Amino acid sequence: MAQLRSEPDIQTGTGELGGAGEPGGDREGVTGRSPLELLFRRFRRDRFALVGVVFIIIMIILAVGAPVIAKLVGHAPNDVSFYRQMSNELGLPKGPNLRLDFFFGADTVGRDVFVRVMYGARTSLTVAFVATGIALLIGVAIGLLAGFYRGKVDTVLSRAIDVVLSLPVLLLALGLVSACGATQQGCLAGLLKPGLGLVSLVIGFFSWPYIARIVRGQVLSLREREFVEAARSQGAGNLRIMFREILPNVAAPIIVYTTLIIPNNILFEAALSFLGVGVPDTTPSWGRMLNDASQIFTVAWWMMLFPGLFLFMTTLAFNLVGDGLRDALDPRTAR
Repeated sequence: MAQLRSEPDIQTGTGELGGAGEPGGDREGVTGRSPLELLFRRFRRDRFALVGVVFIIIMIILAVGAPVIAKLVGHAPNDVSFYRQMSNELGLPKGPNLRLDFFFGADTVGRDVFVRVMYGARTSLTVAFVATGIALLIGVAIGLLAGFYRGKVDTVLSRAIDVVLSLPVLLLALGLVSACGATQQGCLAGLLKPGLGLVSLVIGFFSWPYIARIVRGQVLSLREREFVEAARSQGAGNLRIMFREILPNVAAPIIVYTTLIIPNNILFEAALSFLGVGVPDTTPSWGRMLNDASQIFTVAWWMMLFPGLFLFMTTLAFNLVGDGLRDALDPRTAR
């Protein structure tokens, strides 16, 4: 009696007809993955980058919840009413004290260093994110225009980039912040007033040339690719080609450089505050806290240790994440 032909196995793709590698033969399942999924798979292999992500998330939570933390501890960031309680007979501040909820000790006027470090995280991250956003908007726009149009447009914009790069950034930032922060009216008829906005704007203004150069170099290469010619042949205009075709292909280096420029902006803000021209005195800042500790750190080590440690760990975390993203977005490093 003739045997019935077996139906092909749906799960394995095998049957009587055909061997391995032939139609109807043994086939291994192929799972398609999106570029975003491939990015996360590569990024997860870098344990240092994952640690950096976890630390950044923790710092953002602490920065957002700084008022809640201050309320739970019972110490406002500028509260000096604990001076008698947190200073010894010589007038020197006392160190970390769990009994009085001064986890990081007190400063020279009796303020809680722990609460001020939490508020300092809010200041540093706010300035860094806003300044980086300003730098991205200016740098990406100028880089796209210079790389896409080339010719005279590229010459003018590239020379503008060179001029800004040749400026003494720290000295000019000191002058601008000092001049606009000297009075409550600020500069430009009150448009630039002292505070986080002024510091963020100054830092962002001096950070965009680096992004512009990276974007310009990428656009010069991409504008000659076949997909750009295909879009142009279908009637796409210059703006559509720049923002719908070229810009998505420049996203990878922009993302990587953004994570690397954020720690630089954090250090820039800390440097301005350390020199006394950053955020106002009433706004806690890691740089200003380091300045306050510079004259007394030999006897009050906690005043310099904790803000310096948080500043170091935050910048290191962003750099680790940037390195991890660079490796994950580079196909040549994929394993």
